[in-house]
Amino acid sequence: MTLPAIFFYLFASVTVASGLMVISSKNAVHSVLFLILAFVNAAGLFVLMGAEFLAMILVVVYVGAVAVLFMFVTMMLDVDYAELREGFLQYLPVGVLVGLVMLAELVLVVGGWTAAGSLPVTQARAPIPTDVTNAEAIGRVLYTDYLLLFQAAGLVLLTAMIGAIVLTLRERRLDVKRQDITVQNTRRPSEAIEVVTPPTGQGIAEGGGVR
Repeated sequence: MTLPAIFFYLFASVTVASGLMVISSKNAVHSVLFLILAFVNAAGLFVLMGAEFLAMILVVVYVGAVAVLFMFVTMMLDVDYAELREGFLQYLPVGVLVGLVMLAELVLVVGGWTAAGSLPVTQARAPIPTDVTNAEAIGRVLYTDYLLLFQAAGLVLLTAMIGAIVLTLRERRLDVKRQDITVQNTRRPSEAIEVVTPPTGQGIAEGGGVR
């Protein structure tokens, strides 16, 4: 067995095991940690296939941003695991149905892959360059042939970001007291300090003092 084959089976087995632990772990934080482990091993599989750009994107975007965001959210939220178990039992039939549909799709994909000799194979639209790296080849195609589609996707993401900000923006309540910086800066000592002389024998806590 060659060295790439050994690494392939190592990364693949750890990825599958991590994916199973994501859905079977009882602690949400542990599930996110197993998800990060699955992402890292999937990036290793991409490197073995020669897709180093996808491996870099998987590590930088999903591990460095999405998974870390999941980690912060799960650690900051007060998760009621008893309520989660009740919801799990409530939606179990729907989950089983979705799982069966995905299993059928995987069986069809694996069956079509094993019978690839009898299926028509489409030719690649763009020639595969051999003198540049994977990232440079993707950049050439993305910023030349698909430049308008790339810009349209950016506008869609910008619209989605603005929409999310608008939806999460809370209305300003009028009954909430807020400080006015201009008023605070223009206050005079005579308006901020009042010297009170309490009667003899009466403590400060009972009605006298400096305000």
